[in-house]
Amino acid sequence: MRTLLNILNFIFGGFFTTLAWLLATLLSVLLIISWPFTRACWEITKLSLVTFGNTALHVDELYPERRSGLLNAGGTLLNVFWFLVFGWWLCLSHILTGIAQCCTLIWHPPGYRQF
Repeated sequence: MRTLLNILNFIFGGFFTTLAWLLATLLSVLLIISWPFTRACWEITKLSLVTFGNTALHVDELYPERRSGLLNAGGTLLNVFWFLVFGWWLCLSHILTGIAQCCTLIWHPPGYRQF
């Protein structure tokens, strides 16, 4: 069932979001300041390609002993940069794909996954 939903999601909108995340990954490789986001972009690209059957976890849930106040402050600054450069159009692509998928009755489960 997951395979069927992943194939249908890819055909009816998932390709658009996967392509957007792949473009963000390539742009984050080109911009030196965004190199810390490159691995995360690649992982989210894979998650947007195969959404059903995968779970995203925060690194603090995996390694709670590695939490650092300095890294949290630096991460906040990088997140603001990320939002200004990449985040707004990626968010818009997920919103538009989710709305398009929710317009039909059968596509509600994949549409909700976009939000």
